[in-house]
Formats: sequence, structure tokens, C-alpha cells
Amino acid sequence: MDRFSSTTLLPDTFVGARDDVTEQFMIIWGQMKAPLIVPLLRIALFLCLLMSLMLFIERVYMSIVIVLVKIFGKKPEKRYKWEPLKDDLELGNSVYPTVLVQIPMYNEKEVYQLSIGAACGLSWPSDRIIIQVLDDSTDPIVKNLVEMECQRWASKGINIKYEIRDNRNGYKAGALKQGLKHAYAKQCNYVAIFDADFQPEPNFLQRSIPFLVHNPELALVQARWVFVNADECLMTRMQEMSLDYHFTVEQEVGSATHAFFGFNGTAGVWRIAAIDEAGGWKDRTTVEDMDLAVRASLKGWKFLYLGTLMVKNELPSTFKAFRYQQHRWSCGPANLFRKMVSEIVRNKKVSFWKKVYVIYSFFMVRKIVAHIVTFVFYCIVLPATVLVPEVEVPKWASVYIPLIITILNAVGTPRSLHLLVFWILFENGMSLHRTKATLIGLLEAGRVNEWVVTEKLGDALKLKSAIKAFKRPRFRIGERIHLLELGTGAYLFFCGCYDLAFGKNHYFVYLFIQAVTFFIMGFGYVGTFVPHS
Repeated sequence: MDRFSSTTLLPDTFVGARDDVTEQFMIIWGQMKAPLIVPLLRIALFLCLLMSLMLFIERVYMSIVIVLVKIFGKKPEKRYKWEPLKDDLELGNSVYPTVLVQIPMYNEKEVYQLSIGAACGLSWPSDRIIIQVLDDSTDPIVKNLVEMECQRWASKGINIKYEIRDNRNGYKAGALKQGLKHAYAKQCNYVAIFDADFQPEPNFLQRSIPFLVHNPELALVQARWVFVNADECLMTRMQEMSLDYHFTVEQEVGSATHAFFGFNGTAGVWRIAAIDEAGGWKDRTTVEDMDLAVRASLKGWKFLYLGTLMVKNELPSTFKAFRYQQHRWSCGPANLFRKMVSEIVRNKKVSFWKKVYVIYSFFMVRKIVAHIVTFVFYCIVLPATVLVPEVEVPKWASVYIPLIITILNAVGTPRSLHLLVFWILFENGMSLHRTKATLIGLLEAGRVNEWVVTEKLGDALKLKSAIKAFKRPRFRIGERIHLLELGTGAYLFFCGCYDLAFGKNHYFVYLFIQAVTFFIMGFGYVGTFVPHS
């Protein structure tokens, strides 16, 4: 028995060593806390509060403007001259300008028929419209299918051109630029652009082109996106909420106040002369659409957002596709800001206040501060105050401001008000990915020019969703497993446990729920659940 009792020394030694390590850690923590951790956390909190106020003021400002526009503002048809184009007995169809419709695509097997069919169905004199399919597909089967589809419409009398390139230089910007170089394109006055999953209504050109014809100062008419698969899963509902706010508020405010907003890359009509004067398409960032819009605006051109003109399209329905899209949408604007801020400041063609709007509101607050403050404040600094009670967060910053911002953001999609809590958790979770992309853009780091085409499912959406439910998921580090999200989730969970055991802030419920959200994102299970309408 004495022999066996000696084995009890191992656990006692282990426990003693563990206690020693814990005690040493607490001593080191106590020595660092007051002189280093507390001052650094207070500085971080001050910066976060400053950014929160910037975002809050911007949201309130836009809300006030949009209310005034809705109550007192003139409709686009009254702000700008608009008259329908009609046939003339003497001039015939020549009263209609020649319009080029560009459809850039890349391996769009599931949606190419939808976009080409919708473009060929546009109501416009057949001798005054050219459909141009810009196919950068690398899959020979897809290329053959797209070419056959173009030939099918051509046999029906549609003036449709199928164009390919030897390379993918410049990606979408390169394809659009090359498309405008063809001899037939030079005969066109305007160009309408639709991504491969966009389906314009037949009267799209009839409603948009007259604004450009009768108002020579206008360079762009942008339509609103509406989503065919918003109810596909919880993730698509969250996307709908964010994008509806972007179109109903941000684009509307920019159009009404400064006649400037970022071109959305599709579902818009450009005056080709404005594109040429601005320097044409450039591929220096992953947001070639925003790049062109800013350069055209600096030349004095005006833009019109037409919220009543809607074009159907598809939201990313897989988390992987959504992450790639958000990386491009967050990294690109930050990188463009870095490249263009000095050019905007030096510009002499636009007013001082328009420069302030573009630099401060459009770029800094919406494209940079919004991402960084959401992650750093709500996912890093706020949880850290649980571990450092000497630093207190004002209630107006932790409760009132985020509550008001959330309500203002939700106005764009009233049918999803009951999903507000999920939207908050989802946006906080995605803020890590967006912040990382924003910093990559600002610093021009490794993935700054990464371009991954967003996967679209088209008519195969429901079938593929059903098939995926039965497929066994493949776990690949970096694809399905996202270590940064898992690490952030672990940090939030630890802070929640500490708050529950020792803290006085009572943030533990939020910390636990947000930690679970990060764990779900970390394991790539976002989009699994379908919400009730």
C-alpha cells in the first residue's frame, strides 16, 4: 500500500505547479495592469468612442436627409428633365440613341441564360441596341454553352455579339474596357452594364435613358437591386437588410444632396463620353466601378439614383462566396481611398463641400470607420473592460448609440425587424473579416488585388441547396475552418466567463452569444438556418 500511495505525489505536484503558474501570471498581470494595460485600454476606448460618434452622426444625418427628401424632396422626374422617347414619322428610330448592353461573365454556367435572355428582351428599337456578352470563362464547356446561347438569340434577329479575350488581365474592368474598343461600340452613346445574375425588366432602358438624353450633365443612372433569393437562408436575409439600407438611404442621400454616389458595378447606364473623359476603366483596385465613379465625379459629372427602377439579382447563398465578396467590397474602397485622397484634395472642378462629403462621409466613415469600430469596440475593447474594471464604458456608448444605429439601419427592411438581434450578431461577426480586408487595402498588403468571382446558382439554387444538405462537408483549414473567428470567439467566451464569475459589467450574456456567433462563423456553418417571414 505504501508503494502505491506514492503515486499520489504526481497529482499534488501537478496541482502545485498549476497554482504556481496561476499565481505568477496574476502577479505579472497586476504589475502590468496599472502602468501599461489601463492607459492603453483608455486610449483605445477614447478612439472607439470618437469613431462611434462619427458613425452615429453620419447615420443620423443621412436619416434626417432621407426624411426630408421623402417629405419635401422632388422626385427624379422633377429634379431632372424626363420625357419618354417616341417614334418620329420623319426621323423614325433615329430619335433613339444607340445603346450598348454589356454582360461580363466568368464561368457563369447557372445564370448565363437568365442575364442574356433578360438583356435580349429589353424594349428598344432593334437597330439601336447592341447586346455584348464579354465571356472570360476558362471552362471550355461553359464557353461553348454561352456562345451557343448567343447564336440562338442572333438567329432570332437580336443584334448580339459574343466577345472573348486571350487573357483575363484586369478582370471585369479589363473586359469592359476591351468591349468598348470594338468598332460597333464606338457608334454607341450609352452603355448599360449587367452582371451575369442580373435580370432587368423590359422597360429598363425606356425609364433610364431619357434622363441621360435630356440632361447632358448626367453621367450615370443607377437602378436599385432586389433579390430573388433573400429568403433562401438566414444569411441572405441579413445581407438583404444591409443592402436595402445601402440603396434606400446611402445611395438616395448621395444622389439627392451631392449628385454623387458609388456606382454599384451593375444595373446602371453610363454616358460613354463621361467614361472616356474620366479616363476609362482602370484595374488598379478590386472596385473598378467605384474608381470610375469617383474620377467621373471629379470631372464635374452628376449621378442619379433611381430607387423606383429595380433589377432582380442573386445574393451569395454560401458563406465562402459571401466572405470573398465582402473581402473585395471592404478591401477595394480602402485601397482606392489610399490611391485617390490626394487627387480629390487637389481637384479644382468640384466644390469644397463635395470634397468633404467624398473624403469624410463616403470613404472615411462608411468604408473605413464603420468596419473598424464595429470589430475593435464591440469585439475587443468592450470585452476587455470586463478584465480591466478600472476602465469604464459610458452607457451612451455601449447601449444608446448602437441601439439607435441599429434601428436606423433596420428601417430599410421593415419585414425583417424581428431578425434585428441576429443581424447585430452577424454584422459584429463579419466585422472581423471586413476590418482585416480594410487594413489590407489601406496598407496594400498581400491580398489587396485578390479577385474571386462570386458564385451564383440561378435556377439551380433550390436543387443545389437540397443536394448540399446531404453532402458531407469537407473540412479544410482556411476554407471551412476560420482560425481568426475561432480565436475571437474564444476570447469573448473567456471574457464572458470572467464577467460572470468576478465582473460587475454584466456583459456576459452578450459576450456568450457573440462568442457562439464567432464559433459558428469559424466553423463555416453560417447560412444553415432558414428564417420564418
